Amino acid sequence: MRVDKFLWCIRAFKTRSIASAQCREGKVTVDGKAVKPAQELKINDNIRVRKGAVYFEWQVLDMPKSRMSASLVAEFARDITPEAEKQKLEEIRAAQRDLLRPTGRPTKRDRRDWEKWFT
Repeated sequence: MRVDKFLWCIRAFKTRSIASAQCREGKVTVDGKAVKPAQELKINDNIRVRKGAVYFEWQVLDMPKSRMSASLVAEFARDITPEAEKQKLEEIRAAQRDLLRPTGRPTKRDRRDWEKWFT
């Protein structure tokens, strides 16, 4: 099975075209080698995908027939992502939550302070 199709089937990417683009950009490796989207996979291959600052890794257990529900992914690919990478992902998510937390409506004092800075 093709690398891009496999990654799409195990729900690593939302669309197959995104999976293909990531392969072409060199963000997908199989057993340590950068691959093209049409590279054929074998059972027991290790796939490493870079998404942002985090590297995800899977081991191929079997070839799926088509895209599957998230609950069935474990039958076809084993997640072997290191704990350090999972921790990095949690830190990034926590930082994004803190940045996106609304602080409420600005007060009159806040508005005046902004006007001092921007004028």
